Amino acid sequence: MNRKHQYAVLIGRFQPFHFGHQRLVEQALRTAERVIIVVGSDKQHRSVKNPFTFEERERMIRGSLRNTEQGRTSVIGVADSPYNDNIWISGIQSGVDRLISADGASPQDASVAIVGHLKDSSSYYLKLFPKWQFVAIDNVESMNATDVRHLYFDPENRGQLSVDVLPDSTAAFLSTFASTHHYQAIAEEHAFLKDYASKYRYAGSEFPPIYSTVDAVVVEAGHILLVQRKFSPGKGTWALPGGFIGHDEFLVDAAIRELREETRLKVPVPVLKGSIKGQHVFDAPARSQRGRTITHAFHFELNHNQWTGLSEVKGSDDAAQARWFPIAEFLRMQELMYEDHYFIANHFLGGLGAQYA
Repeated sequence: MNRKHQYAVLIGRFQPFHFGHQRLVEQALRTAERVIIVVGSDKQHRSVKNPFTFEERERMIRGSLRNTEQGRTSVIGVADSPYNDNIWISGIQSGVDRLISADGASPQDASVAIVGHLKDSSSYYLKLFPKWQFVAIDNVESMNATDVRHLYFDPENRGQLSVDVLPDSTAAFLSTFASTHHYQAIAEEHAFLKDYASKYRYAGSEFPPIYSTVDAVVVEAGHILLVQRKFSPGKGTWALPGGFIGHDEFLVDAAIRELREETRLKVPVPVLKGSIKGQHVFDAPARSQRGRTITHAFHFELNHNQWTGLSEVKGSDDAAQARWFPIAEFLRMQELMYEDHYFIANHFLGGLGAQYA
């Protein structure tokens, strides 16, 4: 077969891999000699939205390939960067360039296509790689990944899906995964979120609510203060101290209240207010599984007393524990962090985590 391009790139989260994804892979294999599948949302803690690891998704994808196609296909993972598209784009470009160079070819001279279909606003990324020729494919009628996840993690279904709605490799993987403790934990979180969405709606309105929260990025002597979540969603993950704003509170007062409630940090309120180095609004539409949630984060930089050590903290309220982490260790904790808190902290740390994205 005479293929038009040397390389075809396909980008997706594949949570999980379904027939629509399979058709895109088939088109990519027809388009180019070599196919590079970029698996997004790498290094994410398991959740209803991102339940499967990079290795698990690669297994589903490779299980759909013929033996002759395995050697032509590479699968790489790229982490999200919800507040900086350039970091995310750079991660993909770097990964693709490394594979092309490993083949002994020049990334600048290689003929590269990007394969996809413009289904809705979530496909905007297909236009972010102008040097790669866009190869469009019509949308395939199949169950989408969101619907698969909602059905699969619904306790009434107990992980059972009709075998004909998914590729064989995906159906086999999901059948096995349903017996793991990971499935049970995600199913419990799915039930919590479903109940949460039904409880908190505007009375008599078709529109879901928009929540306002606050988060505190607290740094002292090269350490960052984190709390471990005690309850769903994100039970067991590490997070920034924070929570919902009271009806009678200013944002900064809510941030300090939540900080003190969750960590028992004994720094006086006036000192905390004087330690604020910056603030920023984080409003990625899909940043929270609970629904549209806009958070206002405050950066506190505490003065350090070398004789008494780091300020004393202890988990309380919604926090199972509170701990100071060296920033170097925090930068390796992306898979352990709740929702987008890793990226919020990095905004104030000067983007140090970009090298790990």
